[in-house]
Amino acid sequence: MYIIVIAWLYVVILMAATEKSIAAGLLTFTFYGLVPCALLLWILGAKHRRHYRNKQLLEQDVRQPDSSDTQADQ
Repeated sequence: MYIIVIAWLYVVILMAATEKSIAAGLLTFTFYGLVPCALLLWILGAKHRRHYRNKQLLEQDVRQPDSSDTQADQ
């Protein structure tokens, strides 16, 4: 996934370098490079974020047993 982002940013840097002004180059890099790559990484990272959040919740449940379990034993 990262190789695609690196390759796309390389292409966009070359596109931005050929612009007539620095402002046009920065806008090209921002709107053709950074914004789409950030969106792509955010969308493709959703599965990883969900897995990480579920793992944290599971570890938290293991560390703190449910209070209803202790009341049922009494």
